[in-house]
Amino acid sequence: MNLDVNTLFLVTIYVEAILGLLLLFAWAQNMAIRAVAWWGFAHLIRAASIVLFGLYGSAPDYVSIDLANALLFTAFAVTWTGARVFDGRPVEPVYLITGAVLWLLVCRLPVLTDAAELRALIASAIITGYTWLTAWEFWRGRKEQLVSRWPAIFMLFAHGALFLLRTPLVAMLPFSTTSDKIFGSVWLNVLSFEALLFTISIAFILLAMAKERTELRHRTAAMVDPLTGIANRRAFLHEAAETAKRHIADPRPSAIMLFDLDHFKSINDRFGHAVGDRVLEVFTAAVTETIRPNDLIGRIGGEEFAAVLHDIKSVEAVAVAERIRETFAHVAQAVDGRPVNATVSIGVAHCDGDVLDIAELLSQADQALYAAKENGRNRVEVASLEVLLKRADAAMAPLAGAAPAQASAA
Repeated sequence: MNLDVNTLFLVTIYVEAILGLLLLFAWAQNMAIRAVAWWGFAHLIRAASIVLFGLYGSAPDYVSIDLANALLFTAFAVTWTGARVFDGRPVEPVYLITGAVLWLLVCRLPVLTDAAELRALIASAIITGYTWLTAWEFWRGRKEQLVSRWPAIFMLFAHGALFLLRTPLVAMLPFSTTSDKIFGSVWLNVLSFEALLFTISIAFILLAMAKERTELRHRTAAMVDPLTGIANRRAFLHEAAETAKRHIADPRPSAIMLFDLDHFKSINDRFGHAVGDRVLEVFTAAVTETIRPNDLIGRIGGEEFAAVLHDIKSVEAVAVAERIRETFAHVAQAVDGRPVNATVSIGVAHCDGDVLDIAELLSQADQALYAAKENGRNRVEVASLEVLLKRADAAMAPLAGAAPAQASAA
């Protein structure tokens, strides 16, 4: 079987249909990513348009040319809409049919009735417009860390550019001799083969994007606290360990803070768990607005939070902790119209050494936090030798009291 335009034409129909069904099947396995369904229908619509193109000569021109092109433009518009849906943007029904309507109106203009090359250029421009819009939608969502997004952007932009240049390039080829006709046929084969390779490649890249997003969301769900949106205990300890590794290469003064919301159980009992959840969200907002973007914050328990601040002096760390305490006390006076008056106790541990021992610093910050609770709550305590000795004495006191009692019993 010769690889001529007609053969590529037939192969493209089968490929488009199979890819469309494949994408719809993938969507049926995970309906959460609706964009895959849009892309699947786009391939099926494109297959239908190619079938109509194949009727040229045996069907009226308004079917094999006008309607076929209208379906083709709609297919590219559906692909673009799928890209919008993929990144959470609304569907634009008007723009779904803009290309098709524009084409049908252009076909009715007397001045373009016999201008085949100009009509072909307009058709190419419409397809390029939708293709570049699709690339633009993926570019807008580049903050999401999807590796497969980048080859999709490149391929869409390159294919759109080639499609736009297709008509001028073919028009520039001479057809006066037999060899020229052969050359023109070869060039048309190359363009058709490129379109076939593109439709296969982009379908699998889009499917890879959907799969990559699903995996990313699963990883994120395992590492992010669903209520506050910050790192959970597992993620916090992992990132803190990574910070400790970087600290070895570039030692800087660092601080660890432990936060515990005061009388949080009482807040839940008095106002309900919904208000309690809102208090946790308010506290998270107060912390994230106060610390730097490169600092680490995580929720390590019910109402317990921790933070790692790198490259910060002890005095500065205490000042940051005080700002967090004051800000939260202010914004949590009333939550959702309820007089909550929530406060937070904070323990701070500082490190000036070459080794950032996360476990030891967390232990010191925990001792400082206990001291803040014992000293009246709603305060900041810094881990120091005095604080650690007091906590040690408090821990040993019950044991010391038990010893005389045991001696008396003996």
